[in-house]
Amino acid sequence: MSICSPDSPLAEQARAFDAQDDLAAFREEFVFPTSNGQQCAYFAGNSLGLMPRAARVAVEEVLHEWGTLAVAGHHEARIPWYRYHEDLAPYLAELVGAAPHEVVAMNSLTVNLHLMLASFYQPRGMRRKILLLPAEFPSDRYAVESHARWHTIARDDAIVELPMDSTMRLSTEAIINAIETLGEQLALVHMSAVHYLTGQFFDVAAITAAAHRVGAIAGWDLAHAIGNVPLHLHAWDVDYAVWCSYKYLNSGPGGVGGVFVHERHVRNRELVRLAGWWGNDPATRFTMPQWFEPVPSADSWQLSNAPVLAMAVHRIALEQFHRAGIERLRQKSIRLTGFLETVLQSLAVHYPQLGIEIVTPSDPAQRGAQLSVRFRAGRAVHDHLLSRGIVVDWRSPDIIRMAPAPLYCSFFDVLRLGSAVEEFASGVSSEAAYASTQSVSA
Repeated sequence: MSICSPDSPLAEQARAFDAQDDLAAFREEFVFPTSNGQQCAYFAGNSLGLMPRAARVAVEEVLHEWGTLAVAGHHEARIPWYRYHEDLAPYLAELVGAAPHEVVAMNSLTVNLHLMLASFYQPRGMRRKILLLPAEFPSDRYAVESHARWHTIARDDAIVELPMDSTMRLSTEAIINAIETLGEQLALVHMSAVHYLTGQFFDVAAITAAAHRVGAIAGWDLAHAIGNVPLHLHAWDVDYAVWCSYKYLNSGPGGVGGVFVHERHVRNRELVRLAGWWGNDPATRFTMPQWFEPVPSADSWQLSNAPVLAMAVHRIALEQFHRAGIERLRQKSIRLTGFLETVLQSLAVHYPQLGIEIVTPSDPAQRGAQLSVRFRAGRAVHDHLLSRGIVVDWRSPDIIRMAPAPLYCSFFDVLRLGSAVEEFASGVSSEAAYASTQSVSA
């Protein structure tokens, strides 16, 4: 009997887990891609989330209002465009653990990061260092390097990148030790809360506290964290955070990003902001004041009015998360990712020739809905999975990222992935072997 056959113990577990899943109904709210006439098993939500079915209706509503109301839509649309972003703040606040006045939906991730760096990277004297994770996402590195140059500081005099060993994991102790070693030289700790490549979820609270102890600012990139893991940014005393919405938040390609700024900063009118008219206090915005008057909220970092068509999709996606609840999603995520780990470990034992190595930490507290996995023939495994309608993500030189997003992934999806890997391992390529697993979907 194969590891992932319809009558295997793993198949029985998948059936039982899916039967007990109180979030299963959300799966029907999404549009899945198809391959060879069958619905794909989608494990790439950490790169681009699936489209909510209601997104089309939401966009068409705005298009209709644009056509029938034109400029009057700013005040007369069902959700007036003038304040469209304001309705999203309570949903975002739920997801990141903040007050609504500490968050705003705007721009894209890297634009927002530049705005935050302009405010929070203010090198003085010897305090000029910026601490980054190893193998950080390129945009983060490019952005902080450009701000060092903006302040006429050479890259190597400003940027400190933590080392990464062959395990690709980094302990909280190692990060805090680096912070304490830099001490008064450290101006900013900027890190991804969940590492895009390894899937490791870092201890945001402990690292933020360590940064503050040495007098540094702590800022976080939540691109792979928001909608994936519970966050408590206000309680954790984070200074700022930025994110995108097209990954776990399912808000469409290039969807609207967002920002968190702790209330102690939003109320500081002296803090430098790269100003735009939409960040001005709305009470005086249309009097066209000569001087910038920042509204006392994260809204004061806005530059321009909201891209309402994109925000219409974002609103639908955020409403789904509100209905599901991040804690319920987290519990399913732990079970779902744990089941994926169990399947991969079983395959590793029975098919050692695959050379399976899970890079992501095994402790659920240190990961979200992602496992980064090495295979001896990784690219060939990736291509085989795609040919079987299993959508995963390849990252050179040797990692397949698998993200079982709990809003729309099922335990049977995980079994399908395992079956396809097992088929590759055994050298079986017949469609009959693949199709035999479909009976488990009932």
